[in-house]
Amino acid sequence: MARKKIIEIVLDTETTGLDYTKEKMVEFAAVRLENGKIKDEFQTLINPEQHIRKSSMAIHGITQEMVEDAPTETEVMPKILEFIGDYPIVAHNAIFDYSFINEASKRVTGNEIHNTRIDSQQMFKEVYPDLDSHGLEALTHKFKVELNNHHRAMADTMGLALAYPKLKKLYLQKYDWEQKQLENVEYLFERYLRIQQTVTTLQSELQDLKSVFKLYFEQGGTPIVSQTGETLVYNSKQTFGYDLHQIKDVLEEVGAFDKAVKLNTGFVDRLVGGYRLDEDKREMIKDARQEITETRNIQIIKAGK
Repeated sequence: MARKKIIEIVLDTETTGLDYTKEKMVEFAAVRLENGKIKDEFQTLINPEQHIRKSSMAIHGITQEMVEDAPTETEVMPKILEFIGDYPIVAHNAIFDYSFINEASKRVTGNEIHNTRIDSQQMFKEVYPDLDSHGLEALTHKFKVELNNHHRAMADTMGLALAYPKLKKLYLQKYDWEQKQLENVEYLFERYLRIQQTVTTLQSELQDLKSVFKLYFEQGGTPIVSQTGETLVYNSKQTFGYDLHQIKDVLEEVGAFDKAVKLNTGFVDRLVGGYRLDEDKREMIKDARQEITETRNIQIIKAGK
């Protein structure tokens, strides 16, 4: 019996900025995977007919001069849509690339795209939740795929296209195991709660031990070296609270404001989505958007809540 042909389109885009409702693509690259093997590829620079933000240019290195003679969005979108067809789209943080392609399709053809969206970054997080980073570089490094010229569309696409089949195999194995557990989900929830309680208890136990260690050092104890070489030491550090309004000008003057202040993005999202802003201010905040990400989480509601 002939093996079923599975076709997926791995792609990447580079853009003038990060807000897909305002910015446009400056580069598009895609490869066609058939059963995990690269069979075709498509790449093009795109003249966005608008300014490329310096912050974006610093990432991908594509300048206004480089896209000056490139096809415009109107000229190139039919070729892009023909290449991706109605096949599943694979991308790292797929919502970003998907949103730009979809917005361009609406502008040029009046129609949205309806391709299935496969986010390799989300897959990577699920297969390797313990890693510090789940970016494309971390993915290609994990599967020993060479990634050259990172942040150019075809280089990133090729890196992902070579790593994705290996990631997909592990992800599907994990998914198959999960599917087999569904009939046990009530028991597994009880088991999850037991493990959660155990973790909480262990964290409390660790804190108790740390309290003993702290007391030991405060009474003149010296560093302790374990049989396996780890050393237990004690440090004391003072921290201060600051009035941001009083130091804001100084921080900006020395170029340290961005590092000193962490934006509460969740609050800003709620502010934009609420009714407390007039439309002009809402649009000003939207213009400042730098990235789009998607998270999917379960939530446990405590009894009685």
